[in-house]
Amino acid sequence: MDTTTTIAAISTALSNSGIAIVRISGEESFKIAEKIFRPFNDKKKVSEFESHSVHYGYIIDGDKTIDECLVLFMKGPHTYTREDVVEIDCHGGVLVVKKILETVLKAGARPAEPGEFTKRAFLNGRIDLSQAEAVMDIINAENSYALDSSVKQLKGAVSDSIKDIRAILINRIAYIESALDDPEHYSLDGFPKELAADVKFAKEIISGLLSTADNGRIIKEGIKTVILGKPNVGKSSLLNNLLGEERAIVTDIAGTTRDALEETLKLNDVLLNIIDTAGIRNTDDLVEKIGVEKAKAYADEADLIIFVVDSSKPLDENDADIINIVKDKKVISLLNKSDLESVVNKEDLERLLDGPVINISALENTGIEELSNEIKKMFYENKISYNNQIYITNARHKALLSDSLESLTLVEKSIEDNMPEDFFSIDLMNAYESLGLIIGEAVEDDLVEEIFSKFCMGK
Repeated sequence: MDTTTTIAAISTALSNSGIAIVRISGEESFKIAEKIFRPFNDKKKVSEFESHSVHYGYIIDGDKTIDECLVLFMKGPHTYTREDVVEIDCHGGVLVVKKILETVLKAGARPAEPGEFTKRAFLNGRIDLSQAEAVMDIINAENSYALDSSVKQLKGAVSDSIKDIRAILINRIAYIESALDDPEHYSLDGFPKELAADVKFAKEIISGLLSTADNGRIIKEGIKTVILGKPNVGKSSLLNNLLGEERAIVTDIAGTTRDALEETLKLNDVLLNIIDTAGIRNTDDLVEKIGVEKAKAYADEADLIIFVVDSSKPLDENDADIINIVKDKKVISLLNKSDLESVVNKEDLERLLDGPVINISALENTGIEELSNEIKKMFYENKISYNNQIYITNARHKALLSDSLESLTLVEKSIEDNMPEDFFSIDLMNAYESLGLIIGEAVEDDLVEEIFSKFCMGK
């Protein structure tokens, strides 16, 4: 990618709207703007405008006026990319925005590649790679928990911890190398003990970060939720109520749902990746049997099981089978058909399963608010704090933290085995480099291209 040319792109969604933004970045930004922008009652040249000033006027193409707009002029390095940046705030019609971009390109800019503005911010040292990834996470955030976590990462919450650990490691690596090169001036007496303390400290920080990864995944991707129950207890009706539409087929015929139905929904700002499964029962029907086995497999991988029980009928062997499947999982039990006379005792079900039991009626759409509150309590209020806790929400970060932890464990082993100090350096450097890949130190070009290719065009 040529980072010396001036780039331009539409930075807002390409659809009819009140306003839109066309962004220009690079050393020719002001010269390009001077060719196409005519200020209203402003005698100054664009090159004379103060940095971070806004000017009203018109975008023109030769003698033709394209739009009335506001234009922001910002000189580097105090900009998003650390380059000169011009942003054109124009009317948000699709045609007019495209015309303005075409005019900017004709005046000397080239089209930006996906994520190139943020990539330039990274390459120019304004943000590191983990912060750049947080930018995309902010754009893609689907609930307030994910948004808050991504904003913390953009502010450097992950970066600061990584940099602190790397500073400790590189200091120890440098001392070992100096002692090996100049033993007269650098003594290694007692060094293994000192190193062991630093390694233990670094491992504690890394382990603490890794311990947040499961919650981090839930924050970012949502809760893997599986609805289980025997046939005809109201699982599909529950899903339809949660979605607010008739998504699943509902009949009085047991075994109607034969395959899993997957949907994503937001329940009071809690993101659920929810799967409605085939009713679990003993059956000779081959197709239904396959559906039952798939339901059990989904349950093994779930973060949350919603166990639906027909409260108007006694628990039977099929309910018992499901209880055995979910007894070691996070589970919320729903006593459905609470509009009918109940024959299932709520307290009995609470004793059988370690989790809340809620009376609902999928027919009358009652109990959903209580279900939402229980999910939030189970996964967020008791587990996720809004203090200074850092959550690892990126799978790449998790893998690299695990690699660094493994390398530091090898350092501890070398210390215990009284190995020569140069053995320490090898694994210390591996840990240092793994952590560096998180923030983009010595990162491979292919990885950078892959990360930024997922960005939208104007970001």
